[in-house]
This record gives sequence, C-alpha cells and structure tokens, in this order.
Amino acid sequence: MKKLLIASYDMEVGGVERSLAGMLNHFDYQSYAVDLMLYRHTGEFMELLPSAATLLPEQPPYSTFRKSIYEVFRSGHLLIGLGRLLSRLHASAVGKRKGLKELGYCQMQLMWKYNLPFLPRLDQEYDAAISYLWPHYFVADKVSARTKIAWIHTDYSTVETNVGMDLKMWDKFDRIVAVSEACKESFLAKYGSLESKVIVIENMTSPEFIRSMAVKESAGEMARDNRFKLVTVARLSHAKGIDNAVRALKLLKDRGYDDIAWYVVGYGGDVDLVRELIAESGLQDQFILLGKQINPYPYIHCGDLYVQPSRYEGKAVTVTEAKILGKPVLITDYTTSRSQVTDGVDGRITALSVEGIADGIEELYLRPGERVKLADHCRRTDYGNSLELEKLYRCMDETDAKEGVLSAV
Repeated sequence: MKKLLIASYDMEVGGVERSLAGMLNHFDYQSYAVDLMLYRHTGEFMELLPSAATLLPEQPPYSTFRKSIYEVFRSGHLLIGLGRLLSRLHASAVGKRKGLKELGYCQMQLMWKYNLPFLPRLDQEYDAAISYLWPHYFVADKVSARTKIAWIHTDYSTVETNVGMDLKMWDKFDRIVAVSEACKESFLAKYGSLESKVIVIENMTSPEFIRSMAVKESAGEMARDNRFKLVTVARLSHAKGIDNAVRALKLLKDRGYDDIAWYVVGYGGDVDLVRELIAESGLQDQFILLGKQINPYPYIHCGDLYVQPSRYEGKAVTVTEAKILGKPVLITDYTTSRSQVTDGVDGRITALSVEGIADGIEELYLRPGERVKLADHCRRTDYGNSLELEKLYRCMDETDAKEGVLSAV
C-alpha cells in the first residue's frame, strides 16, 4: 500500500474545501494510505471528511496562517508574526508601485517566503504528496515525497504574483493539476515553460449526494418567498463579485423589477462592504445574506435562477452543483466561463459588468421558456465524474514506472 499526503488550509465552507471532501470520499483506500495535513482543524466541512483518511495532528506554526497578525503575536509566534508584518509591508509597496487594488495573492506568497525558515518539516516520507491549495510551499519545501503534485483552482491570468518566485516553487513539483481546460490555459499563458507538467483533473462531483442533500432540509424563509428568487453560493470576496450583484439588483429595481429577491449563501472579508451597499441601495428586503450554511443545496434547489457574478474563477464548483439540481444558470464572462457553461445550452454567459449581470437576469426573467429549456438540458445530463481520479492515480504511478525503466537499464 502506498503512502499519500494531501495538504490544505482548513475545511471552512468553500468550493475548494467541498471539492477536497469530494475527492477524499471517492478515494481508493485499498491501494493508498492517505494522511491529511490541515493547517487548521477548523470549518463546518470537517464533518465531511471520511474516517478512512488519517487527519494528522495540527501543528501550531501552520495554524497561524489564517489568523490576524495580532493573534499571531498574541499566541507567542513572534518570528512568524514579524514575517507576516513584513509580507504586508512588502505587498503594500508592490501594490503602490504597480497600482494594484487586490493584494491578497501577493501578500500570501510573500508570507510564505518570509516564514519558511520558521516552519517545521514533516518527519514522515511519502510515495506521493499533494498540495491542494496555493501557495504550495509546504509540500514543496517541508515534505519528503517521491512524487509531488500541486493543484490550481483559479484563473492565474487575473491574479498578481511574483512569477520568478512561483517558478522556483513549481519547479519542485512533478505534476500540476488544473481543475478545467480553461484553468490550464490561463495558467500556461503566465507559466508557459511548465506545459509538460500540467494536466486537467476536474473536481469530483456526486450527483446522488447533492440531490439527497437538497431535500434533506428546508430553505426556511426563502422557501416561503413567492418572488422570483436568484441564488448565489460564494465567498463574499472581490473575486466572487457579490458587490456587483448588489449593484445589478439595484439596477433591476430601478427598471421596475420589485419582485426579484437575491439570496446569497456564504461569508467572507467583503461582508461589511456588501452590507453597506445593500443599505445604500435600499435593498434590505431584496438582497438577503444567509451567511454560512453547511448544506447550501436546499437554497440552490429553492431558487428560480442560479447566478455566478464572479470576476474570475478556476472552475466554480457551485455552478456544476446548480446544474446537477436542474437549475437554469447565469454566469459572467470570466476567462474560464466557457469551461463551465455552453451558452444557450446548459446556461447563459453574460457580460462581466453590473449592466451585463442585470441584463442577463432580466432576459431570463422575461423568458421562462428559455429557463425551462436550460434546466431540462441539465436534468438530462450526467455530471458524475468519479473516473477523474484515475488520472491522479496514473500521476502517482509515474515515478514507479520511471524508476522501473531505470533499474532495468
């Protein structure tokens, strides 16, 4: 039996975390002994982890990465706190020099750079190690494994990173896994020299599980709302465009559509910004934040139209989940959108702007027949893809095959 390590941050409610749980629940535990390294043992999705995977003990230095700098200092990790502070100052300087508004990726990359010397190595050796969420420095520098694999979930053409730093990190991996063809293409547009390493493995989906969860609970007040209901499941962050969703609903209200309600399942750093926009727009009764929900599927099931107003995506798990539940889907024209929706067949793609979102919603609101056509196509489609894991098994077997060839020479 081969030993495999999978590393990620935590199991907070999110698409990446849900896709990780999906992969772990489909894994071949007869052939692989799987250790799971989570930097923090937190999140509502912890309960989705299968008992067949061994959750390694939490290591305090790694648990600091999603804490505030104040909390890091207060917990006694002084050197890591200084590294975090330095990364913030460095990222701010880069942002001012390049005129950047979104510094999250840059700061996270620098955070790892400055803190690597103070982070412990993992003592065990593995046949293969998977880093499931960027930045991948833990598996790259602190894990011993014959094969190293890194996952990419986002559209790299839209995020600011230090390419030189990234290339040094990517060089330590044997394979890089993109969650869609479009995600792969956007990655290679930035890191073209890595083409031979990149393959596509889609997020694991279980239609049976999703459909069963959709009817397991009630959607509460949303189920009793007789208005035309839009629904979005996403983090409240710049990438997901929830602020633009509020602005789009205000535009629809100004056009006279008072019977449209928009429900958002999720949480995140932009929550205060979104709440302010809701209040300023007078949409308190129409744009409704539902917060964290371990089971988002009753809300998707209850909606009339699923909307993904993102600025960028790798491949949004929730879009596929909405299609599994037979919902008409409207997504913005982010770079990788056509890897998720065939416009006019299983969803609609609208311009990536406030006006575009409002126009797309208005069109589908006024055309119930089009919504029915899109939903019917989704219901007839099989979205199960458990065979995607075979690609991963082949990646992990590549090293054995190479070593077998060398030993035979």
